Amino acid sequence: MWVTHDGMTVATSVANGLQAALLLARGRPEGLRYVSADMASAARSFWAAAICLPAFICLTLIGWKQSGLPSYPEHAFALDLLCYVIGWSGFALLSHPIAGGLGRASRWPIFIVVWNWCNVVQNLLCVTAGIPVLLGAPAWVCETSWLVAYGWALWLEWYAARLSLQVSSVTAAGLVALDVLLGLFLVGLSAAVMPG
Repeated sequence: MWVTHDGMTVATSVANGLQAALLLARGRPEGLRYVSADMASAARSFWAAAICLPAFICLTLIGWKQSGLPSYPEHAFALDLLCYVIGWSGFALLSHPIAGGLGRASRWPIFIVVWNWCNVVQNLLCVTAGIPVLLGAPAWVCETSWLVAYGWALWLEWYAARLSLQVSSVTAAGLVALDVLLGLFLVGLSAAVMPG
């Protein structure tokens, strides 16, 4: 079992992070009690990106089922994987000076811990929403399932940002919008550079 330099095992860190995210996903603010507000915890929380990798692969395959296999699937997958890494780390890097500008620099570690672990829940919601697509459900069922999953995922990110940074609802919504815009930019960039 891996033990970090501050004595916490990776398993304990993951378990605490997931417990926090699951509580927050149910609208329970006590989820914040399961995570630490220090830079070591912030660094450890990036394990969430690795944990989400299977969900990313599932979502990529579901997307290909809906839109058809790309001309160069290996290139498309590599490009999507690169965008996944850039998007995940990019938002974390962008959020640090923003938290400082909001006068919340001291709260950035807990924010990024919560944001990372909530991404696991968000990805699980999206994979669950893709099940009707895989089962060949009617379009209205698939669309409703995506709408519920994305709505819940966006709400979770907003709720977690508002609680962890202790900012207004509008400021939290701005952070969510930044994350969404970064993702859309990367999707557009990926589509632009993908060979025809």
